[in-house]
Amino acid sequence: MEDSIHLQSSREVVHDFATTTLARIPRVYGRLIYLASLRDLSSGRYEHAGLAAVYPEAAVQEALELCHEQIFERILEMPLLRQEEDLRDCLEHMESGLETAAAHWLKLESYRMLLPEKSPEYLKELFCSNLRVLLQILHSDCSKVHSGA
Repeated sequence: MEDSIHLQSSREVVHDFATTTLARIPRVYGRLIYLASLRDLSSGRYEHAGLAAVYPEAAVQEALELCHEQIFERILEMPLLRQEEDLRDCLEHMESGLETAAAHWLKLESYRMLLPEKSPEYLKELFCSNLRVLLQILHSDCSKVHSGA
């Protein structure tokens, strides 16, 4: 009985979070970045004050972890061209701009913080490989624009 209540509570959190928060973020990469930003890097626990005020902590953790994994997998299912368009749009809207963000992400490999903790290693490797290539393409495109090529 307790497991079914916990499962129902997690479903409510996912629905609430997806419809009130994630739906307002226009890009899939933006959603992934947002979800990763909710995770404490030292503990791996997700923190969301609004959800924590309404739902049990275990349900919030489970729901945010699930949402993170689903968005991550959705990106991997997208064709690379669509991933490039989404990533370009996402980075263009960052304060630093596309060129600086792409260069910084490539240099520091900060995109590794976007990885869901429990995803299989092969999916993490695929994601990082794809993202490295996409960032190189975006950075190269910016360099060509500045050089007039």
